[in-house]
Amino acid sequence: MRLLILGGTKFVGRYLVEAALSRGHEVTIFNRGLHEDQLSSDVERLRGTREGDLSALQGRQWDAAVDTNGYVPSIVRASTQLLANAIEHYTFISSISVYASFHQQGMDETAPVGTITTEQLQEAEQVVPPRMGTVARAYGPNYGPLKALCEQAAEAAMPGRVLNIRPGLIVGPHDYSDRFTYWPHRMAQGGEVLAPGRPDSPVQLIDVRDLAEWTIRMIEARQTGIYNATGPEQPAMMQEALEACKNASNNDAHLTWVDESFLLEAGAAPWSQIPLWLPDDEYVGHQTISCQKALAAGLTFRSLIQTARDTLEWSLQRPADIRWEAGLTREDEARFLQAWHQHQQ
Repeated sequence: MRLLILGGTKFVGRYLVEAALSRGHEVTIFNRGLHEDQLSSDVERLRGTREGDLSALQGRQWDAAVDTNGYVPSIVRASTQLLANAIEHYTFISSISVYASFHQQGMDETAPVGTITTEQLQEAEQVVPPRMGTVARAYGPNYGPLKALCEQAAEAAMPGRVLNIRPGLIVGPHDYSDRFTYWPHRMAQGGEVLAPGRPDSPVQLIDVRDLAEWTIRMIEARQTGIYNATGPEQPAMMQEALEACKNASNNDAHLTWVDESFLLEAGAAPWSQIPLWLPDDEYVGHQTISCQKALAAGLTFRSLIQTARDTLEWSLQRPADIRWEAGLTREDEARFLQAWHQHQQ
């Protein structure tokens, strides 16, 4: 199979490349060429921008394409319209953030998606996503509805030929968002570790390698439609996830569970400052998304501890002074823990 990947050097893209090459496919990537490229020399590299310079794609033919970095409908529309006669199949990497609300548990692919006004869409068209960090932060609350509109734009350009994958939290080596990396790295440092909320709070995430390998298999089978893609297969709790991160290294880390309402009153920021944690009242459904459709289509998962070990190994290779995109500073963690202990007295 001749596969075109829009993106291809960062996180999901790089693992899609690796998965495709391992299965014997020919891979072309299209991007600006701004990020570190450690990919095989077998990969063809095309340069351009999704915002206006797609000339490198003109006159070419591939069997399929994967869009790893579409965030604005007009950009996805331009790419799909140009490629409509150049490929047979298009995969859009979307997000479970498309859903309009997370007040309901067990939502599947039929749940309503979010919407935005014409004015909000026009504003989003002017946003330039950051080169690093969390793109969702750049678009704020419009990120999910924009992804939903991107799905619709792709389907409109290639009706019946689009696979829309909606991952949850994607984790693993080379995760520049740090929304999971924080935990195995923090556990490896040992000592008292702030654990947010309840030990039995549900947690959903997917290793980027599992997502990439399954996506390539889905493309090979020319699957279409919408699929939620997060895990693990059996429901996991916060304590299980954090214990896996602890067991990824030999350390004396011990968890201190801090009440959710206390953290919120103290000004702690869920998800970004304290990764994996989302308040139960508003996000009860975010970590209980139904992935039965993807499981039936062959999605599988490696163990949490394997993901934690590999993520830790990668994180220890990063520069010591790197700017973390998520997670508590040791100073903030100590401050919250001290306040909690005083509150308990």
